[in-house]
Amino acid sequence: MLVKYKNDYKKIAMGLLSFIPDLKEVSRLETEIEWYQKDENRILYLWKNENLDFTGIVGVEVSQDIVMVRQIALTPSERDRNVCYQILDALDSNYPDHKMMGSLEVAPMITKWEQRNEAKRK
Repeated sequence: MLVKYKNDYKKIAMGLLSFIPDLKEVSRLETEIEWYQKDENRILYLWKNENLDFTGIVGVEVSQDIVMVRQIALTPSERDRNVCYQILDALDSNYPDHKMMGSLEVAPMITKWEQRNEAKRK
């Protein structure tokens, strides 16, 4: 389940973002969170698993007809393709009229997710 970021979740968000290799330093993590808060079209979502534990985070930038997935980070115990697909499914449900795109790091995962969805429809 996707939960929109709020300041109460800052430490959790920083912990989850720290799984991204470029975001190890506290100052860099704080800068990243601030970047999302500067624009209402940039949104951080935290992912809750079936036990209602926060186990992932996804950063998106929403425009008129595109959802740009900037990053996805998961705890080590949740790192399998199915959890990423669940996150992308939830984003797709939140933005049904938008095309999903990804940063260079996320785009291959989105391509595989789209291929999986196409195979399901056949």
